[in-house]
Amino acid sequence: MSAIRLLVLGAVRQHGRAHGYQVRNDLEFWGAHEWSNAKPGSIYHALKQMAKQGLLLAHEVAPSTVGGPPRVEYEITEQGTAEFFALLREAVSSHDQKLDVLSSGIGFIVDLAREEAVALLEQRVAGLERWRASVTEYYRPEDGPEQLGHIGEIMNLWVHSADGGVAWTRGLIERIRAGAYTFAGEGDPFVGVLAEGDVNPFAAGPHPGDGR
Repeated sequence: MSAIRLLVLGAVRQHGRAHGYQVRNDLEFWGAHEWSNAKPGSIYHALKQMAKQGLLLAHEVAPSTVGGPPRVEYEITEQGTAEFFALLREAVSSHDQKLDVLSSGIGFIVDLAREEAVALLEQRVAGLERWRASVTEYYRPEDGPEQLGHIGEIMNLWVHSADGGVAWTRGLIERIRAGAYTFAGEGDPFVGVLAEGDVNPFAAGPHPGDGR
């Protein structure tokens, strides 16, 4: 699973309608250009591809202010919304996601109901615990990595990764159960997007024209 589809669909969904510059600006504001594959070319490509796939609806709204092609605004479709939530649930619940996918899922976790978020995170814990148990069928952590030569360090890494993942996920579950954050259906959500014209202090550099 690639993080870019979830990130782009989520950014468009938060705006209602958004053009490529806004989506890029949001993802840079979240730091996604540092921890994921959400680079400018990937963002614009994803927007166009998902419009072709029926996940986004493209609207030509105005000529470009810099002489390029007309500005295109994207709106998420019913099919796109279904895809967004499928990707989100997979990102949050799967124990073997890459860090950029998990980070993307956590970034949109409040779009779920609180109870569902907890249930999906509990699935992640169960998956991590199953993975750890499969490793320890061949490797005894209490005996140290030397039991398998330097290859034991790989098993040691896996066990520590599983333990760290479980501890972090359980901590998040506890915070959510205790009432942290505003989830879907609970009130005004956290605003994580920039308004039109707001300066992004985390921008990666100069942006291209606004006609994409």
